[in-house]
Amino acid sequence: MEDSKRKIWTVQCVLLLLIGSCISQLCASDDVKFYDSFDDAFDGRWVVSKNEDYTGVWKHSKSEGHDDYGLLVSEKAKKHAIVKKLDEAINLKDETVVLQYEVRLQNGLECGGAYLKYLRPQDAGWTPEGFDNESPYSIMFGPDKCGATNKVHFILKHKNPKSGEFVEHHLKYPPSVPSDKLTHVYTAILKSDNELKILIDGEEKKKANFLSSEDFEPPLIPSKTIPDPDDKKPEDWDERAKIPDPDAKKPDDWDEDAPMEIEDEDAVKPEGWLDDEPEEIDDPEATKPEDWDDEEDGEWEAPKVDNPKCEEAPGCGEWKKPMKRNPAFKGKWHAPLIDNPNYKGIWKPQEIPNPDYFELEKPNFEPIAAIGIEIWTMQDGILFDNILIASNEKVAETYRATAWKPKFEVEKEKQKEEESTDSDGLKGIQKVVFDYLYKIADIPVLGDHKIKVLLIEKAEKQANLTIGVLVSIIVVILSLLLKVIFGGKKQPAQTHVETKKPDVAETSNDQGASTEEKEEQNEDGAAAPRRRNARRDS
Repeated sequence: MEDSKRKIWTVQCVLLLLIGSCISQLCASDDVKFYDSFDDAFDGRWVVSKNEDYTGVWKHSKSEGHDDYGLLVSEKAKKHAIVKKLDEAINLKDETVVLQYEVRLQNGLECGGAYLKYLRPQDAGWTPEGFDNESPYSIMFGPDKCGATNKVHFILKHKNPKSGEFVEHHLKYPPSVPSDKLTHVYTAILKSDNELKILIDGEEKKKANFLSSEDFEPPLIPSKTIPDPDDKKPEDWDERAKIPDPDAKKPDDWDEDAPMEIEDEDAVKPEGWLDDEPEEIDDPEATKPEDWDDEEDGEWEAPKVDNPKCEEAPGCGEWKKPMKRNPAFKGKWHAPLIDNPNYKGIWKPQEIPNPDYFELEKPNFEPIAAIGIEIWTMQDGILFDNILIASNEKVAETYRATAWKPKFEVEKEKQKEEESTDSDGLKGIQKVVFDYLYKIADIPVLGDHKIKVLLIEKAEKQANLTIGVLVSIIVVILSLLLKVIFGGKKQPAQTHVETKKPDVAETSNDQGASTEEKEEQNEDGAAAPRRRNARRDS
């Protein structure tokens, strides 16, 4: 173990020297519009918001297990806001722009954000000291996680060329946030041909087009037509696909009043049935409590227990013939359904030209004049690092290789060591299963069901539920295989029989028991002492 740690430390030191050399050369490149490694304290470069709502403290801190520094969210359950004004505003319209940064959720992320806001110039109506959630931004990008929400946001705030209003356009089906505590690097590549790519750890997770209605909600370009708000459905419009057959008649032998069940006349009382024995008797071992007050508590009665004589006999008490299905039962008659000759389909208003429609060749990006972090989170330990804006994808790739990758590999190796020493044999299987489930959740086809898929997070944190998840997956796979092999069940033909529900009293003798009666049972299953009169209020 010591040798392994020494090797990791040595490799880390060498890589950090290499990183420093490479980054110093990269920073001189014209392709780098902005870069902050947080090697030096952020005071004087970043401005902490003085808004009274933002009391969270920012710290210049080392990443756990590294000598590398970052910008740390140091307090939980508080709002944090900090901003860095750029030397020059960055134009997003005419060239490739790469937005990239690292974030490490050192204490996990149950509920909160870890995203960046790329702010418009201050003449849009904001100041660094007053930076808050209303400060106008052009792009918001990064992880957000709370409850059913688990996504890497990409939001474009775009100016409507007709109304002049700024509208938030959200990327549809964004990728999920990695569920571990390792350092991850998030990259958004905005290309001049309107393409957007989202990368996590250098791996493409989402590709979209800014002008496609399939990729953003609401779409940047409105629909050419809209339903006519003044169009009304004609009174004679028939939307019924099926109607009762007007020529059908109820058969003469159809008895609607016949009960569903009747007594079984062929039934015979079992031999040895104890008619005179009750099913329950007073508990012979029960005694009246010493503190029982007849005036206060009412007359004491011993709790009931099962009659031991009934255990060996077929039954006790009054014998009654059991019920059986009535062969004459048919239920209420209804005429069978036939195709409606007057069916016109589901009515929809006619489409008219959309008065708010406009065309775009490119998004009307607002320039980026500052980078802000404005978040509310229930966890501390969120560490931001290596914030980069570049005009070249290769530059961002180099930063990932030199600044992020070495740290990630060290953290991953340490994670493997911890997992190998974990005494819980289910841990390794658990991680593999949930890693694959998170990948499944990011499949675009499952976009509409992503929230349901991500409910597995709760199970991931409880090892005993992993087996349940595994069994569920196996059942689903087997069900799909059987359906493929044997085909789905045919839909039953529509019937004109209305089945009557059986009387509740016939289906269950104890379902009607009140909550109070059920609460009278003690933990051993025996009935508690019953009180004839309620205790009077003192």
